[in-house]
Amino acid sequence: MSELVLYIGNKNYSSWSLRPWLALEGCGVLFKDVVIPFDFPAGNPEIRKISPTGRVPVLYHGEVRVWESLAIIEYAADLFPQAGLWPQDIEARALARSYCMEMLSGFRSLRNACPMNIRREIRAIDLPDGVMDDVARIETIWRDAIARSGGPFLFGRFSAADAMFAPVVNRFEIYELTSDPTSLAYMSAVKTHPAFQKWQAAALQETWIVPEDEA
Repeated sequence: MSELVLYIGNKNYSSWSLRPWLALEGCGVLFKDVVIPFDFPAGNPEIRKISPTGRVPVLYHGEVRVWESLAIIEYAADLFPQAGLWPQDIEARALARSYCMEMLSGFRSLRNACPMNIRREIRAIDLPDGVMDDVARIETIWRDAIARSGGPFLFGRFSAADAMFAPVVNRFEIYELTSDPTSLAYMSAVKTHPAFQKWQAAALQETWIVPEDEA
């Protein structure tokens, strides 16, 4: 089988890169990552050479090109069904995909006000309208999923759903958005997962600064 190569942006900031990277790494799928840093005011022109949309992440697998985080995860799940990227139970799998699609299309207030930033000091900021509504909905998802599965992850064992919410875990921590015990326990499970720890260690070594992502 051809090697999987995942092109990603800065590990410190790129939430959409983190999602498929963490899903693959956390579920034991072998791949190579290539960082294309977006350290230019209008983005890195190198990205357009490898991505049809001019954005990352993009997965190369031989002649196959897959872009967008959730599409990459689904492709990997088709290639490696034994990896457990999705829950085995059909109802749980449908629920996991619903949560992931909600993450994909929603929570814009949170995203805009609180960029992912692995290096950022933990400090609250003034929040615009809508952010705490997003926080409340995310905490409802986490609480309901963990009550159903028993935890420590959303569907018991680590899965694509946890990877899709991992940037939110960072946001909740660094902007001090929650004190809920269930949320904090879940966040701890994600932050201490070896795959997240590996990403974080690499992010902390990066030197690029993107001013608009330094809230």
